Amino acid sequence: MEPYLAVVIGLLVAAAVYLMTDRHMVRMLFGVALLGTAVNLVVFVSGDVLRGLPPLIAVDATTPNGEVANALPQALVLTAIVIGFGLFSFALALVFKTAQRFGTADVDQLGAAEPTADSKFSPVDGSKDGAAERKRAA
Repeated sequence: MEPYLAVVIGLLVAAAVYLMTDRHMVRMLFGVALLGTAVNLVVFVSGDVLRGLPPLIAVDATTPNGEVANALPQALVLTAIVIGFGLFSFALALVFKTAQRFGTADVDQLGAAEPTADSKFSPVDGSKDGAAERKRAA
């Protein structure tokens, strides 16, 4: 079973790298999510979860009977899934707000939207040097 999972992990990494090299922020985000899934599978397979019995102890026993799977990789993967979902949701909201504000989610076009040193507009407070923002902070 591990050779098949190794192929699946390789395909996930390849698809993730392909998506992360795209210039669109949503595709980059999905590439990061796929890469996280591939890493989760690597941790899951490294713990020999597929070979042993579930790590359960009988009521009258003090140790498990026979060879059992390691429970630590399962706990780590479960934690990584929850954290990854939260990170993905937050990043997707940021991408949505960025696309809504600037009208695009393309990285090249967003780079052109950044203010330069000689630009007359600062997106924070509308002034050239940010004086109004500093007055509010003081």
